Amino acid sequence: MTTPTTVTQETTPPDSITAAASPRVRVWDPLVRVFHWTLAGGFATAFIVEDDLLDVHVWAGYLVLSLIAVRLVWGVIGTRHARFSDFVRRPSQVIAYLKAALTLRAPRYLGHNPAGGAMVVALLLAVTATGASGMALYGAQEFAGPLAGAMSGVSNATAHALEDVHEFFANLTLALVIAHLAGVLFSSLSHQENLIGAMITGYKRRED
Repeated sequence: MTTPTTVTQETTPPDSITAAASPRVRVWDPLVRVFHWTLAGGFATAFIVEDDLLDVHVWAGYLVLSLIAVRLVWGVIGTRHARFSDFVRRPSQVIAYLKAALTLRAPRYLGHNPAGGAMVVALLLAVTATGASGMALYGAQEFAGPLAGAMSGVSNATAHALEDVHEFFANLTLALVIAHLAGVLFSSLSHQENLIGAMITGYKRRED
C-alpha cells in the first residue's frame, strides 16, 4: 500500500510581492516629515511676527527648540534614513558631491545626499543658536523665560549684543533655508523627482 505524498509549495506572501513590485519605497518616516514641516512653520512664524507679537514669537521659539531636541534623539535611534549615520559625511565627500552636481553627474541617493546632509546639520546648528540666543535675550530684556535667572543683572550693552547675535543667527538661518530650497529644486530637476512631494508622502522611487 502506497502512502500518499503531500507536496507543499513555498509561496511568497502577497504583501511581499506587492512591495517588491512597487516602483516606490518609503524613505521618510512620519516623525521626520512632521518635524520638517512643523520646524519650517515654527521658524517662519517666529521670523515673521518678530517682536510685534512677542508671546507668539517666544512660543514659536520654544516649539522650534523642542523639535530640535526630538530630532537629535531620533537621529540616533530613528529609522534608517533619519539617522545621522546615514547622511552625515566628511567635508571631502560633500565637496566631491558638489563638484559632481555642477557637472550634472552627481549620483542619486534615496536619503539625503552629502550636500543635503551637510545642510541638515547646518540648519540644526543655526536654528539652535537662534533659539538659544533668543532665550538669553528674552531673559535679559523681559526678565522671563528659562534663562531669566542666569541673565538677570546683565548690562544694557550685553542685552544689545545678544539682540545682534539673535538677529544674526535668524538671518543666517533664513539664508540657509533659501539655499536649502535651491538645492532641493536643483536635485529634483537633476534626478527628475519631486523631493518636496517625497517629504509630504514619505515615498520616493526605488534606486536606479
